[in-house]
Amino acid sequence: MFHIITDTSANLPTELLKKNDVSVIPFTYFVNGEVAACPSTEGFDGKAFFEMMREGARVTTSQISAALYKKIMRPILERGEDILFVGMSSGISGSFNCAEIAAKELQKEFPDKKIRLVDTLGASLGEGLLVMKAVKEKLKGISIDDIYKRLLKMRHRLCNIFTVDNLKYLRISGRLSNIASFVGNLLHVKPLLKGNEKGKIVAFAKILGRKKSIEALAERYDEYVVDAEDQTVGIAHADCEEDANRLKELLCKNHPPKEILTVCYEPVTGSHVGPGTLALFFEAKDDCRSM
Repeated sequence: MFHIITDTSANLPTELLKKNDVSVIPFTYFVNGEVAACPSTEGFDGKAFFEMMREGARVTTSQISAALYKKIMRPILERGEDILFVGMSSGISGSFNCAEIAAKELQKEFPDKKIRLVDTLGASLGEGLLVMKAVKEKLKGISIDDIYKRLLKMRHRLCNIFTVDNLKYLRISGRLSNIASFVGNLLHVKPLLKGNEKGKIVAFAKILGRKKSIEALAERYDEYVVDAEDQTVGIAHADCEEDANRLKELLCKNHPPKEILTVCYEPVTGSHVGPGTLALFFEAKDDCRSM
């Protein structure tokens, strides 16, 4: 037997996680210096949170400590279960490194147990869709090691692309790797960004206007998606639901997917990309991360 664990960056609805017996380790964030956490999506008011950011609230985040990983993982190992952890990209957070430290220490205490860690190279539903893949495979009776190997392959085919309303949040948090090439007046120019092959955020195109940036996301989907009819596609938005609905319409025009899961960004990942962000996640061609 094995147990699936993820973190709140996976951006999956709490009801869905509970239904599938997935444990969640919460990230911590700070609003104007006051500590906060969002362990559940059930009580999170995304509209109020992102409006607060628009009004100037300063939001910072903290990575998950090795001690907290051990606190969550140890009881699972003590009851005799192996662990499959699916976490946020090591390219944008040091949390995965803390998970590795915790796993190494716990492995000494529980040498007969398996602790498998998957660096998703993504965040939000770029992480969450891999969690759900693990859940579906587990229900089929697939072993922890086979699921682990499949997730490591799938992460390279999972396209993480998005557009932001303002680059300042990524600039402040230091999460945009090639910010220097996009400095300037971006009032009307909307960048397209992606998670690259190392799980880092990079900007790769400049689009004139919000409407065209949404259309550009759909165009990338049409170009790179594979077997759309068999997959769940993810859309995450930071209080721009109308734009998310527009993107959904565009996706269904040429290559309608089996299902579209739409969520509002949770506060930790959302604070880095900022209000107005619109993101798209789908399984694509092998070269999607280097497109």
